[in-house]
Formats: sequence, structure tokens, C-alpha cells
Amino acid sequence: SRAAPRFLSPTGTCSMDSDSGELSEGELVSPAGPDCFSSKNLALQAQKKILSKMATKTMANMLIDDTSSEIFDELYKVTKEHTRNKKEAHKIMKDLIKVAIKIGILYRNNQFNQEELEIVDKFRKKLNQTAMTIVSFYEVEYTFDRNVLAELLNECKDLVHELVDRHLTPRSHGRINHVFNHFADVEFLTALYSLDGDCRPYLKKICDGINKLLDEKVL
Repeated sequence: SRAAPRFLSPTGTCSMDSDSGELSEGELVSPAGPDCFSSKNLALQAQKKILSKMATKTMANMLIDDTSSEIFDELYKVTKEHTRNKKEAHKIMKDLIKVAIKIGILYRNNQFNQEELEIVDKFRKKLNQTAMTIVSFYEVEYTFDRNVLAELLNECKDLVHELVDRHLTPRSHGRINHVFNHFADVEFLTALYSLDGDCRPYLKKICDGINKLLDEKVL
């Protein structure tokens, strides 16, 4: 039988997601300290850490671009504002960054089969629809529908689970749930879109970033 590629363990689970390859909870810390959250720094650390556990040691460029990092920074701030829990906000964003980087590495190393590539295409379309809805609900007052947005985010979550099912461990699936269960929470979405709420400035910056990614055809 054909040997599994070096990128995968013999069981087919991505080697970067083995227990030895998992990032411990305390390893990703912003250089300026926990009070100075930086998605870009966390992404760089995560990418180096994950790649160090694999045969593929290098990556041509960062898997998370500057605009996405800026959006993630605003998502951290608004999550911290809503939860009033800096540690939980940090963990949610750390889980988001880890999952995004693992999927990026799988994709760039051609680990997805044809069926999974079709899921990638479905996910891209759903993510594009979700991104445009997020912006539309912000730009056109009184159109916000928390149930519509929550449903779109949960559909994204299901596609991510399906995409990585063959590659990542239950621990990573737990991270996916942790991230999407927070962002698809209707109470969080209501607070985020409140016209006179504390989250409004963060939402503006998030939508500015999403618009940029849409214009650049990244989303």
C-alpha cells in the first residue's frame, strides 16, 4: 500500500496536530506582554511552532495577511469588551489563529483530496456571503438580523469541521467549536451591532478590513 506523505501521520491525522505538535496553552504570548495583544505576533509564533513539528519546515510567506491580522485584533478587543474576560478573549483568538494556520498549511501542502477541495470551494463561497452580510448589516441601519448572521456562521463552522475531519484531532475540532460558538452567539452579535453600544467602533474597523479583503478578492 502507498505510504502516507511525511506531512501526515500513518493514521492520516496531520502530524502538526499530534499531542507533541500541539501548542501548549501558555506558549503563545505577545512579546510586549499579555496586555498588548497582537494577532500578527501570535500567528507568526503559531506558524513557526507548527512547521517545526513537520517535515515541511518553511513557508514562503505568512499565512495570515496584515489586513486579516488587523481584523483579528479588533475581534479580540470586541470579544474582551463583551465577555469582560481578557483571558477568554485571548484563548478564543488563539484558537482561531491556530485553526486558520493549520488549514492554510494543509492547503498549501496539497493535502486536501478532490472531495475536500470541493468543500474548500463551498467554504469560500459561504465565507464571502457571510462577509458581505456582516458589512451590509453595518452599513444599512436597521437591517441587522442576528439569526441570519448566526446561521451563516454556523454553516461556516460545519464546513470547516467537514474539511478537516480527515486531518485534525478532536482537540482541534474543539477549538473550531470554541471559536464559532462565540462569534455566532446571538447575544454577542446583538451587542456588536448595537447602534449606541460600546462595540460600534470595533465593528466599523472590522467592516473596513472586510471591505478591503472583498475589494482585493481575498474573501
